[in-house]
Parts: sequence; structure tokens; C-alpha cells
Amino acid sequence: MSGGAITFRFATPDDRLILHQLFHEAEIHYEGRNAPSRGLVAAHVDGDVIPALARCEILLAESAGAVAAMASFGQLYPAPNLGGQIQIKDIFVRDGFRNRGIGAAIIRRLAALALERRCTRVDWTAETDNPRAIAFYDRLGVPRVESKVYFRLDGETLKAFAGGKK
Repeated sequence: MSGGAITFRFATPDDRLILHQLFHEAEIHYEGRNAPSRGLVAAHVDGDVIPALARCEILLAESAGAVAAMASFGQLYPAPNLGGQIQIKDIFVRDGFRNRGIGAAIIRRLAALALERRCTRVDWTAETDNPRAIAFYDRLGVPRVESKVYFRLDGETLKAFAGGKK
């Protein structure tokens, strides 16, 4: 395929009709004959996706009148079953507040928020060199996703890739 330069922009609420089409095509690609109807996809885009464009949030947890923890997260689309997903970037519990159930409480609150927003899942990662975090998530009974591989562009690799050098 040849042609002119490729340009980019961010989707806005004015793009709702093309988002209807793109999401429906993606559902057909991934779900085949089990894909939801175009009307259901359109309702999902209008009710969930459009309001969530550019959403990034920080949830604070307070205890004894002080901020004890925070979770930064975003709501992403598409996700399975015409839902969104909450992607947690970071969970942090301050010294002096650890081992009091606050970490579990903030994750449970995010899970409840996901359900309130009609999201179908909550995802996050843990660094392999942070065994305490991994053990914590294991104690909570949160299943690991062994079928995913995590990729990252950063530093010089990010610059080179963005510049077309890789």
C-alpha cells in the first residue's frame, strides 16, 4: 500500500460514528459469529467509550485523617464483552500504613468501580524484582495471566523506535 504521509490525531466525541464502525469490526475480528450487533456496539461506544476519552485518574485512600495510599489508573477500550477495562498503573501504600489491609481495600474499590462503570476487567502488572508485591497479589487470590507477554519501549529504544530507526 503506497500513498501520502500518515497523520495522527486523538479521537473526540465527534468521532463517534467511526468509533462505532471500528469497534464493531474489531468485535467481528475477535469474536466472529459471536460478535455483538452493530447497535449494541454503538450503544456501548456512546454510553461508555465517548465519556471516557482522555480519562486518567488517581484514587486516594485515607486512614486516620491522612492519605494512606493511592492508585493511578486509566479506563481503556475496547475490552471483552463490550466493556472497558481499568488498567492500574501504580498502587502505593505509604510507610506506616502497610499491613493494615489498605492495599487490598484500594484494589477492591477499583474492582467495584470497574463494575460500576460496566468494565469487564481490571489489569495491572508487577515487577519481577518485587517479590513482596507478587506475594501480596497471590495472597489476595488474584489470578496471574500467564498468556500475556509484557512489552516496553523506553529510553533510547523509545527514541529510536519513534524516530523510525528500529
